[in-house]
Amino acid sequence: MGGGVGSGGPFAVGSVSLRMYPSGAPDAVEVVAELCAQAGLALAGGFDGVMTSEHHGGVGGYLPNPLQLAGFLLDEADKGWAAPCPILLPLRPTALIAEEVAWLAARHPGRVGLGVGSGALPLDFEVMELDVAQAGSVFKTRLPRLVEMLQGRGLGGIEGDLALLRCRDHPVTVLSAAVSSVAARRAAVCGAGLILEGMSDVAKLSRLCRVYRGAGGTRPIVVVRRVWLGAPQTPQIQGQRAFYQAIQGSDQPLPADQTVQTDDPGEMAERLAEVVRVSGADALNLRVHLPGVAPSAIRDQIGRLAAEVLPELRRRLVPGA
Repeated sequence: MGGGVGSGGPFAVGSVSLRMYPSGAPDAVEVVAELCAQAGLALAGGFDGVMTSEHHGGVGGYLPNPLQLAGFLLDEADKGWAAPCPILLPLRPTALIAEEVAWLAARHPGRVGLGVGSGALPLDFEVMELDVAQAGSVFKTRLPRLVEMLQGRGLGGIEGDLALLRCRDHPVTVLSAAVSSVAARRAAVCGAGLILEGMSDVAKLSRLCRVYRGAGGTRPIVVVRRVWLGAPQTPQIQGQRAFYQAIQGSDQPLPADQTVQTDDPGEMAERLAEVVRVSGADALNLRVHLPGVAPSAIRDQIGRLAAEVLPELRRRLVPGA
């Protein structure tokens, strides 16, 4: 494992974070209030951090403003970290993302991380008057510059920005979404870590981790897994997978569902720890939110995971902790 054992900061080895999504609140005001309440419950209960992610137009149970949401959640909590992860890097100027992340990190020292992805949903690009076909090439160009800027280097004409200058001594860790060996090598070369999506099986995760470390990657590797403690939420999971299948296209079937579902907290802790051990990753990011699941059920999951799963999972991830 890499990524700063014992640092306690974003994406640290052995850390377990929660992925945040809106969950059934009827209007925007209540959505934000519920997200803040759920994040507060998670961080107070023992989750190390929370992540927010991005799609536009309300599709698939996502929100469009992961960086702003991360700021909301940090303002509401006195412990833990937050990371917009992933921000869709091609949708915004690189320097603007770097500036805004750096200033959020100045407001919440040691509590801000960042993940970025290229994006593939046409609507996300259409509303920004951009071409989704250019997403991959734009991402490849911008990722190294973003990592450099959040280390306080290569600032060019904005070298007077105090928050970015602060990053020379307090860099913001950047994770890159990766689903291929090429993407894993790219992240390693430019000094980014990896965020590995939750649909890949452990064999693929292991291959990507080996490629990343073999290419000299030293930053954190975080694996996403959907979890559910209790009865299976099969219709809701099928609906979410249908959304992802529509993005990917019918000619590329999704891999088998990787949801870790069980009634037994100890079994869940063991299965999740095994994903980390076998893959060679450093940390976990858990997802419980599903479209159609009531906020009360999400809060119940967060509370149960914190009380019943996290203590045992942490012992397995970091022996002696």
